[in-house]
Amino acid sequence: MNTFNINIITLAYLGDAIYEAYIRTKLIKNNIIKVDNLQKEAIKYVSAKGQSKILNNLIENNILTQEELDIVKRGRNYKRKTHPKNTDIITYKMSSGFEALIGYLYLENNINRLEEILNHIEVK
Repeated sequence: MNTFNINIITLAYLGDAIYEAYIRTKLIKNNIIKVDNLQKEAIKYVSAKGQSKILNNLIENNILTQEELDIVKRGRNYKRKTHPKNTDIITYKMSSGFEALIGYLYLENNINRLEEILNHIEVK
């Protein structure tokens, strides 16, 4: 499968699911077991604002390869007609780039690199 030929928003769609499962798992392992508390904590990481912040941190610390940055840029630059009302368009685009990267690494079966990137996220 050539993931470069897959629509970037499809990669972001998959990446969103993979990333949310990762965060939920980390929170449960941190002994947050009540669903209401899990949801409140997860939002800090899986919201567009949280994902944008994480992506900016990865970029600023030179964690991503050029290939990974190219995927992020494709996700970020995808033309959309709408975006959520609770965030600005730039934040939303950055979060889409982050999700696309997660989806890309997952479909490429590059699980070691995916885990390496996700381990840079400090989940409390």
